[in-house]
Amino acid sequence: MLTLRSASRHLLQQGDGGSLIVTSSLGALHGTPRNAAYAASKGALTSIVRSLAVELARDQITVNAILPGWIHTAMTEQLLSTDAAQRKILPRIPARRWGTADDFEAIAVLLASRGARYLTGQTIIIDGGYSIF
Repeated sequence: MLTLRSASRHLLQQGDGGSLIVTSSLGALHGTPRNAAYAASKGALTSIVRSLAVELARDQITVNAILPGWIHTAMTEQLLSTDAAQRKILPRIPARRWGTADDFEAIAVLLASRGARYLTGQTIIIDGGYSIF
C-alpha cells in the first residue's frame, strides 16, 4: 500500500497520467489451505487496486493487477518438480505447462501503454486456464 501511495503521488506530480501495475496471485480468488494469511493479503491487494483505480481515474492514472497461476520460478521450482504437483496440478492446467516469466511480458507492456488508458481496476488472470477448468 505504501509503495502504491508513493508511486501514485509521483504520477500525480508529473501531471500526465500513467499506470500502476500490481502482481497479486490466484490466492486472492481461490482458497489456499494452510495459507490463509497469504490469501488474505492478496485479496486485500486486489481490493486496493480497485479503490485506487476509482480514486486516480480522473487524473488519467490506471491501476490494474496481474494474478499469476502456477508459475515456474526459482522460488516454486522445488514444489512444481514434485511428483504430486506433476500428477495433481499440471493436469488441471489446460495449457498443460507451468507458466514462465515470459508469459507476463506482453500483458505488462499492454497495461503500461496508451492502448490501455481505459482499462483500470481490473484483475487479469494469467494461469493457462487453470482457474476456469
